[in-house]
Amino acid sequence: QVQLVESGGGLVQAGGSLRLSCAASGRTFSSYAMGWFRQAPGKEREFVAAINWSGDNTYYTDSVKGRFTISRDNAKNTVYLRMLSLEPEDTAVYYCAARKGLRVGAHEYDYWGQGTQVTVSS
Repeated sequence: QVQLVESGGGLVQAGGSLRLSCAASGRTFSSYAMGWFRQAPGKEREFVAAINWSGDNTYYTDSVKGRFTISRDNAKNTVYLRMLSLEPEDTAVYYCAARKGLRVGAHEYDYWGQGTQVTVSS
């Protein structure tokens, strides 16, 4: 069982930056791949970024490539999402999720956090 708690969301102007954190419970965090997803009002939850257990393999959705960076610190049981050059279209609730093995489909993840709101004003 893995429990996930996101933090770091907030209100930011377009062009600004935020860093989201996701703290995981349990001693087996380093065995899980981690993903970030987001859901805007009236839209489906969508994949944003994912990272494998060791941190040496990452995936991003096209719309965030070059702007967002996913990373992890296994010693701190934490995964991060650094977001630069934020756009109003990035406004959503951001969720972190965990599973064994790197995947990009939301339905493939077993554990989810409660989400953190990111709002980008124009």
